[in-house]
Order: sequence, then C-alpha cells, then structure tokens
Amino acid sequence: MANTTASIEIHVPADRVWQLIGGFDALPDWLPYIPSSESSEGGRVRTLTSEDGGVIVERLLTFDDAARTYSYSILKAPFPATDYVATLKVHAVPGKDTSRVEWSGVFTPVGVGDDEVVALFHGIFSDGLAALKQTLAV
Repeated sequence: MANTTASIEIHVPADRVWQLIGGFDALPDWLPYIPSSESSEGGRVRTLTSEDGGVIVERLLTFDDAARTYSYSILKAPFPATDYVATLKVHAVPGKDTSRVEWSGVFTPVGVGDDEVVALFHGIFSDGLAALKQTLAV
C-alpha cells in the first residue's frame, strides 16, 4: 500500500472550518473541481461529479463531529488505485484562532507505480486544501 498526507494552516478557528467541510456531502461548497455531489444511503454515500464529467462514488466509513474528522473509501473512480481510504481532519492550533487541516490517504496502485499514484492523490489533497483556504479567506 502507498500513502500520502497534505496539510495546511488556515487562520480561521477550527469550528468554523469544520462547519464548512464537516458535512460528508459538502465538497462542492469548497472544492472547485467537484461542482456536484449527490447523497444517498442516508448520507453515507456520495456521488461526485468532477469538472470534466468524471464520476466518483465514495462511502463514509467513520465520522466524529467532536474530533472534527471523517474517513471514507472510494467505491468507484477513474483512478489507478484500489483499497483507497482517506481521512479529513481539522485540528485547532493551541492559543490561536488558527486551524491545521490534514487530508491523508492510503491506497494500492493498479497498473502504475507507487510514485505516480502518490503524486496524483497528493496533488488532489494539496490543491483541495489550498482551495479550502481561499474559500475561507473570502
């Protein structure tokens, strides 16, 4: 299995960040390359549509509102990987109105090398966190 983690500090309190990203179906609210998300199975499955029309189906695995974190798996996606599990976490930075947001994932590459898939997901996570920071700066 391969893995990657991206993180960013945002000068916004953790509760405010979590309010924006904590809903499993909230990606279109802060992630510009996912303009559409449709929830099913009581909110435990989301069907995402990317800017280029690609479809990604994900299942919520764990959710902890108090700890400001959730994990999910990919059920269907155009990515060269299987056994994908990702976690999104929002941490308060002690003594500041600042948050550290972390997006991490583990996965098994299929048909390509570890480095290629790590770079793909690290780019998605990093770009997503940069978009989150920009959204919250408004």
